[in-house]
Amino acid sequence: MFISSQNSPPSFKDFTLVMPAVAVGNVGQLAVDLVISTLNMSRVGHLHTDCLIPMAGNNPYATCKEDAEELHTPAEVYTAAELKLAVLQIRAPIVQTKSKRFRQLLVSWIKSSGFARTVVLSSSHAYQRDDQQLQGTPLRYLVTPSLLKVSADALKELGWREMERVPAFPGLTDADAEPRLCVPGGGITKGLYADSCAEDIPLAVLLLFCSEGDNIPDAFTLVNHLNDWLHLLGSHSQESSKWKMPSSWSLLFGSGIPPALF
Repeated sequence: MFISSQNSPPSFKDFTLVMPAVAVGNVGQLAVDLVISTLNMSRVGHLHTDCLIPMAGNNPYATCKEDAEELHTPAEVYTAAELKLAVLQIRAPIVQTKSKRFRQLLVSWIKSSGFARTVVLSSSHAYQRDDQQLQGTPLRYLVTPSLLKVSADALKELGWREMERVPAFPGLTDADAEPRLCVPGGGITKGLYADSCAEDIPLAVLLLFCSEGDNIPDAFTLVNHLNDWLHLLGSHSQESSKWKMPSSWSLLFGSGIPPALF
């Protein structure tokens, strides 16, 4: 359920929604952090659900002491009205037994809000790629038939590479076995894409093959890939320097090495 933080609920009609999937390396969430921080987006509400592990914390995008004390929750919505852009940031893992219910909640909210298109930023285990996925760029995309109708030319011009379907039984060729979509480590990515196809929702998935570790460079790669399409910051130039890292990233790997160790 979406709960507005304003007196009158915001209208998302014809907005583009960008959201992450909680996936390997948290690349989608880090990329969304960069979008919110760089565009100085305004928080307009949150999703209230028991499908996410409950948590709360200080403002991850604080710029001064006063706004650092704001309380933030696991699933919040931000907007940049001038760009007709909305962003859903998910900061907590999905309760394992409630993954399907959470996808249903998202699909219902996306449909009722009237978003023109939804873009899911995700990632997948690099070590589980098959031979064809080892070649070329580590970036892939998926698009629902509903969005393909209006974005086919743009995607063709970008020259992006679609996520490959893999054999149902790796190493075996069976004419009767249809290749299947597989996104290992992608969380709800595959399920949300399938749900959106079934519900005729215009949705795209942008994902990156990666490994766990310092995934900040991966986040920059993914958000620049998104920018090629949506032009949030204009054309490419000095790619990483255009994006503003939020203050919360200063503690991404803890508070440093205690001097007492030495």
